[in-house]
Amino acid sequence: MYTTAERPKGEKLSENSLQEFRKIVWNFWVSQFDFEKMQRGTLEVLLVNAKGLENTDFLNNMDPYVTISYRSQEHKSSVASGGSGSEPEWNETFKLSISESEDDPELLLKILDSDAGEDDFVGEAKIAIEPVFEEGSIPVTTYSVVKDEEFKGEIRVGLTFTPQDIDENSAQEESYGGWKESALE
Repeated sequence: MYTTAERPKGEKLSENSLQEFRKIVWNFWVSQFDFEKMQRGTLEVLLVNAKGLENTDFLNNMDPYVTISYRSQEHKSSVASGGSGSEPEWNETFKLSISESEDDPELLLKILDSDAGEDDFVGEAKIAIEPVFEEGSIPVTTYSVVKDEEFKGEIRVGLTFTPQDIDENSAQEESYGGWKESALE
């Protein structure tokens, strides 16, 4: 087989050379993706509590809630009841659908204070979720709450990832780039 520079001008590629070329192109394309890292399934977020939050209400205890965001999905917790202020407890579970991987996937938790007018931003925590894909679950862990690069308290969250079962047919469809192989006999 000739390289492009060695092949005489006008000489056509043989069928074997063409197949070899297709194989090289396919292997190059496949090498651009890390199929092992592609995760599909459900991420369960257990929102437990927060401690040491800076009170944004001057006369009253704040009424905090959390928004949990991953890509275009967003969930909102209930407002912590009982005027718990800077030590709220939620003990709520949320489910997020993970359908494709991305570099450095993050879960964003924003803590806000519910007010009659506009809600006040208390702080946020960013959680890298790649470890939960590898481990299956991360027990309740404490994460720093930050606002304007300053520590504003802590939030406790547990994570569990349940991979999507991929049956033989869907795996076969993916291996052909989405085209279904004919099952006609």
